[in-house]
Amino acid sequence: MSAALAEPGASRMALALTVNGRAVRVAAEPRSHLGDVLRDGLDLTGTHLGCEHGICGACTVLLDGEPARACLTFAGACAGAAVTTIEGLDTDAITDELRAAFNREHALQCGYCTPGMLVAARDLVLRLPEADERRIRVGLSGNLCRCTGYAGIVRAVMAVIADRRGRGIPPETGAGRALGPVGARVGEAMVAPLTPPAKPLAPVAPAAVADLSDTFEPAHSFTQALDLAHPPEAVFALLGDIDAVAACLPGAVLTARPAPDAVEGGLQARIGPIAVTFRGRARLTRQEAARTGSVHGAGTDSGGRSVTEGRIRYRVEAGPAPGTARVALDVGYTLTGPLAQFGRPGLVRDLAGRIAAEFARNLDARLSGVAAPAPAGLKPLRLLLGLARARLAAWFGRA
Repeated sequence: MSAALAEPGASRMALALTVNGRAVRVAAEPRSHLGDVLRDGLDLTGTHLGCEHGICGACTVLLDGEPARACLTFAGACAGAAVTTIEGLDTDAITDELRAAFNREHALQCGYCTPGMLVAARDLVLRLPEADERRIRVGLSGNLCRCTGYAGIVRAVMAVIADRRGRGIPPETGAGRALGPVGARVGEAMVAPLTPPAKPLAPVAPAAVADLSDTFEPAHSFTQALDLAHPPEAVFALLGDIDAVAACLPGAVLTARPAPDAVEGGLQARIGPIAVTFRGRARLTRQEAARTGSVHGAGTDSGGRSVTEGRIRYRVEAGPAPGTARVALDVGYTLTGPLAQFGRPGLVRDLAGRIAAEFARNLDARLSGVAAPAPAGLKPLRLLLGLARARLAAWFGRA
């Protein structure tokens, strides 16, 4: 029997969950968030709601053993799941040690962030091999505190990890475990590397690309232009070499060529502590006479919880000076799942602009027959400052 049954004559449903080890059924609208159901339906008010945008971390709970944002998680998607709130950790040994360390290190003041902070800290204690301050700060970066300055919190978590490892209690390193909230995996080893093939790609039996929607309509779109000091025909010819294009695109790796007009591979990106690898496939089209083409791809992140689909249409035309080319890009994309909270259009456009700039430099180097420059890296602080400057300019322009 389904864990979620619609109530007759109502939009609410009877949602079956295991909450803090106890089987419960609670009436809820499918679109209501888990945090509201816990607080209003089950009176578990230890789960605090702060920003309700998935940023502050005050609402963090355990969903099937993994930290998750209760303010962003639809209740209807949790049918049959096991949920643990701060109340469910009353007798938990690790949480008891953390509470004592928080008191000892003066790691709380108003206490509003503390329930979510303890859930996140417990995750770190379970998974970090040693009391590494940098990794602890990164692991807690999704939990905001307006009072303490974090120094006491970090000391408390370090102390508990060091004490447990000193007592011979190892970290949990089971398959599939990762550090951080669902949809915000962080740390050096949290994204499985994409390994390029040892030999040149060869056509194999065609793989289905039915997951690429023929009626794709992007939720967000923007345009961009790249200027290159090379003839349009040379630029367009290079864009037809998918292996060369992938080599020039930061974070891209090809893993298979199932058909002449299809590729499989992945794309890695990182913004601050948020690292993501999308694996999927793409369909390619080109119109030689018009010097136009498109790449239509879809992929799923390494955690399998977020999905993106996008389409890049390009047109190579004469540049502003003789012998130069301009590549006009029309980019549209849709992002769903937990990562959508970080994929705001302004940040995506700015990140795409920086990737495009490095892509253009690598294309120029390849067309010039020289080694590609070293990757410049995507600096999250500069990314955010650039976005802030753009928004301020827009506001003052409207004033």
